[in-house]
Amino acid sequence: MKPLPRRAFLKSGSGLVVAFSLTPVFAQTTPAPPGAVGKSMRKQDLQAWLALGADGRATVYSGKVDLGTGVKTALTQMVAEELELPFNRVDLVMGDTASTIDQGQTAGSLSISVGGTQLRQACATARQALAASAAKAWNLKPEDIEFSGDGQVQTKGDSMRISSYAALLGDLRSIEVDPKAPLKKPADHRLVGKSIPRVDIPAKVTGEFTYIHDFRLPGMLHARVIRPAGIGAKLLAVDESSLAGAASGARVLRKGDFLAVVAKTEWAAIQAAKLLKVQWSDSKTLPDHGAMAATWRALPVVKVEPRPSRGSVEAGFKQATKTLKASYDFNIHSHASLGPSCAVARFEGGACELWSPSQATHSLQSEVALLLGLPKDKVRLHYVDGSGCYGRNGHEDCTADVALIAQLLGGSAPVRLQWMREDEHGWDPKSPPTVVDLEAGIDATGAVTAWKSNFIISAQNGTLDDYPLLAAVHSGVAKKGVYTGNIAHNSDVEYSFPNTLTRVDRVDNTFLRTSHLRTPGRMQNNFANESFIDEVAAAAGKDPVAFRLGYLTHERSRAVVQAAAQTAGWQTRPANSVPQMAGKVARGRGFAYIRYQNEHTFVALVCDVAVDKTSGKITVEKVTVAHDCGQLINPDGATNQIEGGIVQTISRTLIEDVTFDASRVTSTDWRSYPILKFPDVPKIVVTLINHPEAPPWGAGEMAPAVVPAAIGNAVFDAIGVRLRSVPFVPKKVLAGLAEKAVKAG
Repeated sequence: MKPLPRRAFLKSGSGLVVAFSLTPVFAQTTPAPPGAVGKSMRKQDLQAWLALGADGRATVYSGKVDLGTGVKTALTQMVAEELELPFNRVDLVMGDTASTIDQGQTAGSLSISVGGTQLRQACATARQALAASAAKAWNLKPEDIEFSGDGQVQTKGDSMRISSYAALLGDLRSIEVDPKAPLKKPADHRLVGKSIPRVDIPAKVTGEFTYIHDFRLPGMLHARVIRPAGIGAKLLAVDESSLAGAASGARVLRKGDFLAVVAKTEWAAIQAAKLLKVQWSDSKTLPDHGAMAATWRALPVVKVEPRPSRGSVEAGFKQATKTLKASYDFNIHSHASLGPSCAVARFEGGACELWSPSQATHSLQSEVALLLGLPKDKVRLHYVDGSGCYGRNGHEDCTADVALIAQLLGGSAPVRLQWMREDEHGWDPKSPPTVVDLEAGIDATGAVTAWKSNFIISAQNGTLDDYPLLAAVHSGVAKKGVYTGNIAHNSDVEYSFPNTLTRVDRVDNTFLRTSHLRTPGRMQNNFANESFIDEVAAAAGKDPVAFRLGYLTHERSRAVVQAAAQTAGWQTRPANSVPQMAGKVARGRGFAYIRYQNEHTFVALVCDVAVDKTSGKITVEKVTVAHDCGQLINPDGATNQIEGGIVQTISRTLIEDVTFDASRVTSTDWRSYPILKFPDVPKIVVTLINHPEAPPWGAGEMAPAVVPAAIGNAVFDAIGVRLRSVPFVPKKVLAGLAEKAVKAG
């Protein structure tokens, strides 16, 4: 039987039947992982990263977590490779604050490049120490020692002299990680570079996988939080008598403006939250949603962030025979996790233990400690998989909510809190908006003489440890909100224009509470730059791909651009230069490129779109992407990440838009905040360029950064309309067509 392509499988999903186990997953206590009791927590010590068992297994401790990305599989490959162990002999402990080193939050596509590199070096140290120990025991030189690949050390050419890892190196306490311990050569790799199936998929397909939503503790209660009527509203009165009857068994908990109900069952908690009569003050703190870009421009600049520039743009504009200007804006988005945030807490003996899908368990440990007024070592977090986050979404807020609820209960019982959809869409932190002004000059030959840009992005204040979690803000622990903003990387272009000037203005964020959302800043910045270079190419009468290649000097930059164009069958020509066929649907192709943060992964993408000129709807029909993230650890896993990021960003580009009135977010369900549906998922062709000799970089955030510009450029190729404001909703397409008709007539 011929295998069914993934896209066809998804489209036929309405006929899919999957059996799910409804048996709750109980855990009376969470036992320490093997080798964790009394282990070192100093990152210099090998024991902090690794334990070798007498059963021939290795336990490795990772501060990075999986988040559904397949990182657990890839990290296991890296570890097993360096330890010379079979893949199935490695156990990975992730995100437990009591046994794993803080390797920073799981973000920025750094799990492989940073987290994996640290684990790899620790394992290389262990392999070096094993060889040295065997050589000493057998009175040989380390180079006379080899590894069987099955957890055994032996002498070269003499399999009779053999020993287990545990026998040679059972005690790791005295060994420090050697930053110079040699890694295996790529030519000797058995596992790295192979598409090993993800370890989490089988249980997810059968419904046996334990998500945080499935996790239970005996005697556990259920909670719901009652949110303010508006952002900044104060809690004036609570009528607990309103719970008499249907919700009479529920308990009301309050601290400042933080209000929650707790009951024996989840349904009882939901009913109590609906029935409880609450009075809030009136609060109208948000600006006009329809005038977002103008409002953003008017905000005070709190910092001008320097970015690399070159030459003199004043001199460059004097040389120009044509000058172009354009402004771009990127609206606010929600994380829109498919499943709501959820967490479980147990408060006993002045300590709090939490089970959370947080992508930053170690920083959240500090935040929860501050919220509860506890020493940091009295808070322990266990990572349990959630429903995805794409950046810092509501997972941390939900975890803080349930921690405070458990403390207010006085430790009488464990508590589970699952957010409602209106919590997830209405109260998760959002991505901040971005506004960009661009200006370029070209000479009579079409060459760029000057490139000037001004990026207006959100201020970034404070650290992850003092992020304003909802429970902290509403309970009065956090007196002032500290916001995270977008990132300035990729504001300065990589193209070798002779004269460039990049300015980044950080403005006070007076909109919604914000956090990082997948590819923060780099997506918005690259959208403006890659859209505008297409405009400049069109004004010069040049082919968009050839125009870019004329200003790219890095060999890998050029290779990825050429690979995407070749795979897509790109036909050299200026954009919007081919007459469209008659009919209501026009088709076009767009191109975009990025070197992520101007120093890491290289991505080039061709997008094929169809535009309905009657309705204004844009359909992305095919995406062709070339991707160079250095050394590939798991090609299939990298492809999964690239495809997932592209699909999500098509959704963000075409239809996602957070709406709000003067008081609060109004896009609080899937009708008011729609996302891309399965029938609209395009065909995606991925070309991976492997560099085994290079460092491994990430694949989760990079491809999304080129999607908005590629779609916008394809729309221009199709209908001759420039879309400079994300999302590209139909009314913007129709407005562009109407304006074009007026100019033509």
